[in-house]
Amino acid sequence: MSFEILAYESTSLGVLCLRRRELLSRPGTVVTEVTLDHEFLMSSYLTESERALATIGVELALENGKGRKLDVLVGGLGLGYTAAAALHSDDVGSVEVVEFLPQVIGWMNKGLVPLSEKLNAEPRLSISHGDIYARLAGSANQLFDLIAIDVDHSPEDVLGGQSEGFYSVAGLKAASQHLTPGGVLGVWSYAESTPLLENMKAVFAHVRVEHVTALNDLIDQEQTDWLFFGRQ
Repeated sequence: MSFEILAYESTSLGVLCLRRRELLSRPGTVVTEVTLDHEFLMSSYLTESERALATIGVELALENGKGRKLDVLVGGLGLGYTAAAALHSDDVGSVEVVEFLPQVIGWMNKGLVPLSEKLNAEPRLSISHGDIYARLAGSANQLFDLIAIDVDHSPEDVLGGQSEGFYSVAGLKAASQHLTPGGVLGVWSYAESTPLLENMKAVFAHVRVEHVTALNDLIDQEQTDWLFFGRQ
């Protein structure tokens, strides 16, 4: 197998393609990739920052000594690496994922992505179709110890209009109402965002920024992603 189209579907955001290919430079290494309107979106090859969003978020949420299992809300399913990283912790009791595109949920249910078998067998995980931004702008019917958002490319490079207002002071304040005391909001971005940082400082008592740099040896370049955390 050198190249295979697993799914090619029209969505409300554009044409979504799930593909699997063997790396020509590394025979035997198979990666799964997602494109949106033929532009690269995500890959199973480099997932350090997606996983760090959850692992660092869990560590920060635990600093206040909850004394119980954490409840985690993840915005954006993708290929499942953020959710899987949260579930890797024995201190996490539940992970709820809200995914905007039902097609992406279908890929997971059909076993088309690398983590399908593991995540489909995880009793602590629930996945639902919905708009995470609309949910966080609404009433807080349930509180979470960690909310991890990995949807847009960055606050300035968004996938759709759903996140409008979320990155503002008002939007972040609304999202913070869904957190437990000492709870953490984490946001993934491929770019450094000074406006988001300043807005988070206006809302949260403690703000932390982490950058995750990894060598993409397929193109011999380092790439850096940014993680923004705010704690109540």
